[in-house]
Amino acid sequence: MDTAVIRETVRGRWSADSGAALEGLSRLVEIPALSPSFDAEWAATRHLHAAVDHVRTYLDACGLPGASTEVVELPGRTPVLLLDVPATGTARTDETVVVYGHLDKQPAAGEWSAGLGPWTPVVKDGRLYGRGAGDDGYAAYAAATALEALHAGGGAHARTVVLLETCEESGSRDLGAYLEHLRPRLGEVGLVVCLDTSGADYERLWLATSLRGMVSFDLTVRVLTAGVHSGHASGFVPSSFRILRELLDRVEDPRTGRLQLPELVTEVPADRLAEVHAAGDALAPALPLVDGMRYSRTDTAEVADLVLANTWSTTMSVTGADGLPSLPEAGNVLRPYTSVKLSFRLPPTVDADTALAALTRVLTTDPPFGAQVEVSRTDAATGWNANPRAGWLESALDEVGTEVFGLPWRALGLGGTIPFLGLFGRAYPDAQFVVTGPRGPGNNAHVPDEWLHLEQTERVTEAVARIIDAHARA
Repeated sequence: MDTAVIRETVRGRWSADSGAALEGLSRLVEIPALSPSFDAEWAATRHLHAAVDHVRTYLDACGLPGASTEVVELPGRTPVLLLDVPATGTARTDETVVVYGHLDKQPAAGEWSAGLGPWTPVVKDGRLYGRGAGDDGYAAYAAATALEALHAGGGAHARTVVLLETCEESGSRDLGAYLEHLRPRLGEVGLVVCLDTSGADYERLWLATSLRGMVSFDLTVRVLTAGVHSGHASGFVPSSFRILRELLDRVEDPRTGRLQLPELVTEVPADRLAEVHAAGDALAPALPLVDGMRYSRTDTAEVADLVLANTWSTTMSVTGADGLPSLPEAGNVLRPYTSVKLSFRLPPTVDADTALAALTRVLTTDPPFGAQVEVSRTDAATGWNANPRAGWLESALDEVGTEVFGLPWRALGLGGTIPFLGLFGRAYPDAQFVVTGPRGPGNNAHVPDEWLHLEQTERVTEAVARIIDAHARA
């Protein structure tokens, strides 16, 4: 394999002057392909379909030998785009490589900076700005470019299937059905490359080795059938907000933030602990705290303890509320109900369905004062913890760290959830996983001014090509 040709090919595709991958991704930014959670009429607006069609046209134009593309759309479900590329003649394995990404997007989420917009691609200071550029539209172009580079440089790859879903930002609720549907076609999967994560900096290759699971639901406390003047009802009837506070205290200690149900707790594996300590201060959080604000673990100043609280502890967040009028409109009324949306991030090895059942039981059993308590709109996704790495992968990562990045690669756990990994990990328990991406601090996924770091994208693409080659030759 000619590594110089690999690098030259990758750089050419991502060039800000005339790079085909960068141009294709820029056009994808222009499509407001909102995930179904943010576009209930997605089947009618067909923005998701437009994104799939756009990327499919690009993949077909790449001209990979023997490659085929297909849009699979099960009834009532969001579409999936497949690129299927047969193995090169030098591949020494019959295993399949699956490369994963997604094409659906978050909404604009507020005002963008002057000259920028969610559906307006802008290349500036080595970054591509626009919604979906980094999360996760680049993945389709990086996967195709990695395969193109291998063919140009005489590299090898096993049969490779690039799988691009359109429901990830809605919890990948359709993906399980597609994986079951496609399982006979995928065959024996030996390597899974997921291009939808981020690292702690833009200097080295970062591999995610665990992701937390997630449970979310709406919790409603109802005390009256209609609002009543607070001067008439307060003292007779406890407020729904007071009861809500008491219920939440059943599961979370409000002073420490620790979750108190045994179903939400697990031990951190020794290899994950070692990875956190190896990464050291590179994992230190850099968040926009207000003046005087401290991090939640006031009992320790160790970066490792903060990182583990973010990656291997259960946390609860209130992400929305209803039944509360805006401050200018709030009158002296004992409100009939309060609803909150709760989001629980779970340790990677905690079963999400078990956690949801435990939370539902504790919050709805024997409610204070006999109030009506309801849990609705539930969602649950179990996390993921990587298998031990094979020798060939460890060697390939070391080589990539030295020759592509000039720094040793590092591993980290992530506090977010990618349901794809849990689903694939259970379906293919013996597969090797490479979970990486070019996103890093400040990339603004899900908020205004999202951007993609183009130089890091080149390096990650080259790394993926070399890892896929190493798998084919293992």
